[in-house]
Amino acid sequence: MNLLFSNDKRGSHPDSWYAATAGDYPQFDNLKGAASADVCIIGGGFTGLSAALHLAQAGVDVVLLEAHRVGFGASGRNGGQLGSGQRQDQETLEAMVGHDAAHRMWDLGQDAKALVRDLIAKHSIDCALKDGVAWAATSDKSTAWTHGYAEHLAKHYNYPVEILNRQQFHSLCPSPDYQGGMLDKGAAHLHPLRLALGLARAAADAGARIYERAHVHHVKPGGKARIATDAGHVEADHVIFAANGYLGGLNRKVAARVMPINNFIVATKPLGPRAADVLTRDVAVADDKFVVNYFRLSEDKRLLFGGGESYGYRFPSDIRAVVSKPMLKVFPSLKDVELDYAWGGTLAITVKRMPHLARVGPNMLSASGYSGHGVGNAIQAGRLLAEAIKGQSNGFDAFAALPSPSFPGGAGLRSPLLALAMTWFAMRDRFGL
Repeated sequence: MNLLFSNDKRGSHPDSWYAATAGDYPQFDNLKGAASADVCIIGGGFTGLSAALHLAQAGVDVVLLEAHRVGFGASGRNGGQLGSGQRQDQETLEAMVGHDAAHRMWDLGQDAKALVRDLIAKHSIDCALKDGVAWAATSDKSTAWTHGYAEHLAKHYNYPVEILNRQQFHSLCPSPDYQGGMLDKGAAHLHPLRLALGLARAAADAGARIYERAHVHHVKPGGKARIATDAGHVEADHVIFAANGYLGGLNRKVAARVMPINNFIVATKPLGPRAADVLTRDVAVADDKFVVNYFRLSEDKRLLFGGGESYGYRFPSDIRAVVSKPMLKVFPSLKDVELDYAWGGTLAITVKRMPHLARVGPNMLSASGYSGHGVGNAIQAGRLLAEAIKGQSNGFDAFAALPSPSFPGGAGLRSPLLALAMTWFAMRDRFGL
């Protein structure tokens, strides 16, 4: 079974609030027959589109192949949070890779946010960019850790965040589930599908050739790689794998280290004055659960709430029911509010929850496994891939040097083993352990 075709209609975006409010979609032809390029990119999400844009701007002849529509995957259906740093907190990174490398990772995270903001401004992308992401703590112990981490960022990284006690957090987010937290005003939130579509337009305007409904089913390595689709093929000097959770079996080396998982989001009806029962400021929130709850208000004052995961190929039959459980625990006052949209998406994680950038062949590069931190990481990875192909690989090599072990069971048995582990940690959340 192929995740590309397991849960969605071929050649279309899912029925999400993002798709309903994305505006005019850019339309790109299918690939028919033979084509050639300096670089062929597989995947039309943030990574692939950013790589295509940066390569085309540098005068490189680039072809991008997307199996459905640009922004089809996680890039067009995620929580829209542009976070600081990396998916792992800096204290964990310091223990994992040492002080100097952890600081390098922090700087790269800051550069990623700046890059996204710069691309939005430079290409006039209307994606409702707003500042502010809050970290929500569900216990006194977690609140103490969050406040200590805020002090660590200020002391060791010269990065101030606003520390919130219980009363202050409730003034921001009136949920009985949260006991405190912090507010990162340097992080942001946005409409991810509009951002992806804006990057596609910019890449095409720069000269990248983008093909949609061009499903890649085989890559033959060689001095000139041959990338085969259902209706044609591309011969290229370089190949970039940018399919993330939808990579499938195209590269087994990556598949052993990058695990697809499914996550789900609902959008309520517009809340009107009741929006203040959710958030009193236009910021996004992510909490400390192992299976993270994340939410924000849309431009029309809907609650966009993400929660719940699955680890197989199929989405649950009733996504609304899956996401309603954590949503109503966080906001019990919304039990009478209808859910207008519910959708799922496939992202990808790594064992260490850090991006996996790798050279998987003499002329083949890959970037994936953003582990829920992909708005900044993936767009930055696209630029790093472009730079590596042009011979400037410092940023790429910094990520490639991170430890990236295979999942137990490799590409074949990782799903059932991961499901067991995730179920255990989710149970710990429910029992407050």
